[in-house]
Amino acid sequence: MIRLWYGLTYVLWIVVEIVKGSMDVAKGAYSRGTKSSPAIVEFPLRCTTDAEIIAMASSITITPGTLVVGTAHGTEAEHPSLFVHALFAESREQVLADLTDMEDRLLRVTRGRAGAQDDPARGSGGTTDPDHADGRAARRIDEGPHREVAPSEPVVGEEER
Repeated sequence: MIRLWYGLTYVLWIVVEIVKGSMDVAKGAYSRGTKSSPAIVEFPLRCTTDAEIIAMASSITITPGTLVVGTAHGTEAEHPSLFVHALFAESREQVLADLTDMEDRLLRVTRGRAGAQDDPARGSGGTTDPDHADGRAARRIDEGPHREVAPSEPVVGEEER
């Protein structure tokens, strides 16, 4: 029930952010001179599940004036990152602070009151899941039989002799 409350407050908060972003973009488009100060920042995520990462990227992209332009695949040592373009950036630190606030609110929806402090183990589909496509491929390479380098000349089959 608590998550439902956090979900409702997050939806209301994101709607307000969309309206504020729309007004900033409109003001920048219709005013004389350049009002934008674009920046691209790398935002290391605390989100761990695919659903959290997708929700965060979608929340950023739906907000006018911001756009996710790339992702970096996480490892066991570090979480994934999003590369975010902000059209009206006061400073890189301010963009990161705003993104951290958004992520805090989102993690309260997905994890409850503890939010970002509750860092669950990565589940199915995560970067450390051995059944994840990348994990299966890496395991086949590491554990599978090592193949010989292909010969430079084609091998003549039995029928061709």
